[in-house]
Amino acid sequence: MKTLTTAQEIIAHMEAMRNEKQREILMRFFKTAPGEYGHGGEFLGIKVPQTREVVKMVDETIDLGEIHQLLMSQWHEVRLCGFLLLVSKFEKSAKRKLVNDEKAIKNRDEIVNFYLKHGQQANNWDLVDLSSPKILGHWLLLPTELGDKMKIMDDLADSDNLWLQRIGMVATWRTSKGGDPSWCLRYAEKHLHHKHDLMHKAVGWMLREMGKRVSEDLLRAFLQEHAHEMPRTMFRYANEKLNWKPHP
Repeated sequence: MKTLTTAQEIIAHMEAMRNEKQREILMRFFKTAPGEYGHGGEFLGIKVPQTREVVKMVDETIDLGEIHQLLMSQWHEVRLCGFLLLVSKFEKSAKRKLVNDEKAIKNRDEIVNFYLKHGQQANNWDLVDLSSPKILGHWLLLPTELGDKMKIMDDLADSDNLWLQRIGMVATWRTSKGGDPSWCLRYAEKHLHHKHDLMHKAVGWMLREMGKRVSEDLLRAFLQEHAHEMPRTMFRYANEKLNWKPHP
C-alpha cells in the first residue's frame, strides 16, 4: 500500500477519488444550500470509510504543519482526514502506559491546543462528532499542563460559533463514558436555551449518553428540573431510552 507523507500527496490522492454522484448526495445530506447550516461546504464525494482508509495510508510521523494544510482545505473530506489524523496522534500519546509520561502529556497538550485553534474548520457536525470526544473529551480525563480545563471548556460554550459550542458539548460523551457526569450536566445547562437545532440534538444526545453510562437517576433529576424549558428536540433526544414523563 502506498504511503502518503505530505498534505499535498494526501490531497492529490483524495481528489483522484472524487465521485460526482456521491458528491451531490453529500451536499444535500450536509445541508450546503444557501441558508442551511452547511452553506458553502464543498465535497469530493468520498464516504467516511474511504477517508479512514486514506488515514491508514498516511505516514504516522506526519507533522502538525502538514495537518494544518489539510484542515485549511476547501474539501470537507480532506478536513475530516486531517481531524482523524489528529485523533490517531492523540490516541498514541494517551495509551495507559503513557498517561503520566511527561513527554506524552506535552504531546497531548500540543494536539489539543492545535485542535482548538483549528476548531472552526470543523464546520459540520460529522467533523465535530468524529474528533471532539476522542481528542478534547479524552484529554479532560488526563493530566495536563495547559491550565484550567473548565476555563477552556467555558470559552467554547461562550463562543458565538456553533461548531466550537458543539465541540465542547460533544466532548462530554467521553467524560461520561469515563464515569464523570459533571461536564455533561454543566454544559447541557449552559446550552438549554440555545437557538440552533443542531445544539438541541447534541445536548439531548449527550444527556442520554450520560444517563446510559453514569446514572439514569441523574438524567431523570435533570429532566425533572429543566423539562419545562428544554426545546422539544432536546428533551426527545435525552428521553429517548427512558420514555419518562416529568412529575407535576
